[in-house]
Amino acid sequence: MAELYKNRLEELRKLARTRKAKLQKWAEAHPALAEKKRKWFARELPDIDWRGIGQKPGVATRAASAAVLGVLAKQLENMVVASADLSNSDKTDGFLKHTKALTKGDFSGAFLQAGVSEFTMSCLLIGMGLHGGVIPACGTFFVFSDYMKPSIRVAALMQTPVIFIWTHDAFRVGEDGPTHQPVEQEAQIRLLEKLRNHHGQNAMLVLRPADANETTVAWKMALENSKTPTGLILSRQNIKDLPAEGSRYEAALHAEKGGYVVQDEEGFDVILLASGSEVSTLVEGAALLRADGVKVRIVSVPSEGLFRRQSPAYQESVLPAGKKKFGLTAGLPVTLEGLVGADGSVWGMNAFGYSAPYTVLDEKLGYTGQNVYDQVKKLL
Repeated sequence: MAELYKNRLEELRKLARTRKAKLQKWAEAHPALAEKKRKWFARELPDIDWRGIGQKPGVATRAASAAVLGVLAKQLENMVVASADLSNSDKTDGFLKHTKALTKGDFSGAFLQAGVSEFTMSCLLIGMGLHGGVIPACGTFFVFSDYMKPSIRVAALMQTPVIFIWTHDAFRVGEDGPTHQPVEQEAQIRLLEKLRNHHGQNAMLVLRPADANETTVAWKMALENSKTPTGLILSRQNIKDLPAEGSRYEAALHAEKGGYVVQDEEGFDVILLASGSEVSTLVEGAALLRADGVKVRIVSVPSEGLFRRQSPAYQESVLPAGKKKFGLTAGLPVTLEGLVGADGSVWGMNAFGYSAPYTVLDEKLGYTGQNVYDQVKKLL
């Protein structure tokens, strides 16, 4: 038996030497292609002018994502994007418009029409990520992340840098109805931010950007994250751009720390915090509070997991202990309770299944500037 294994080992070594020699010969004959291959497998990104990506004001973050994908389709030769029969809704068609779908016998495109099969799609893209050389991303509605959970968990275990694009991020899905409304999904996905992989990193990067420019920054972070899967949680409805002194893109770059101050007043009485579209609702509520003499700080936290990896000093500078805090989330309150702690309260979803246009639901469920004002006044 020992002799058998010894002989087989030598056979394999010979095969390996032959293959390496063949690859070396190919590389010498095609130096430009060899260098491209090296860069692809090392996940070296080209210089992307993130600041120059044109974002229209006040758009849905899924639309902002489409604008980014349109640029990436032209600049990332090794990117493959897939969609579960929803490319015109999850806006991965921003990528498709600049390439074509993969078809039987023709692999010259870079878009995979996976059909209504989220689990299979995610497994295929994870396989591409494990192979290396390509940058895989796939899109669907956030509620359907449920079908992908086993594969997402495996991607986190294997530290595979797949980018998951999840749109229609809350109850604001209009006439799609209650079955398409994600309520508990954000809390479930964010649990992977709280687990560490074998290299001590957060098992997953989860980002819920608050406006178009934060979406650009979120994509920048996703592509630069070569160590773990990334989840982008994006809105169906339009969102007002957050206020900024100077360049909103420059301000949004602070999202790279997971959480940052959007608006501030010296001697603030209360901190308002949220992620995604709820941040702009806090801005509306803050205007009412300021008119009533309340001084406010507004904080956007697209990734609690990333925020918790920052220094204690930075965390304290953004969310100082002992200061009154009010959190607003379109998911379960638990998504913000760890950040608010005992210093305040969280307004979130404690029921689900209501179906109506999102403007009606915002009003009925308390996702308005007026309700932010009312809740903070109670808190104070």
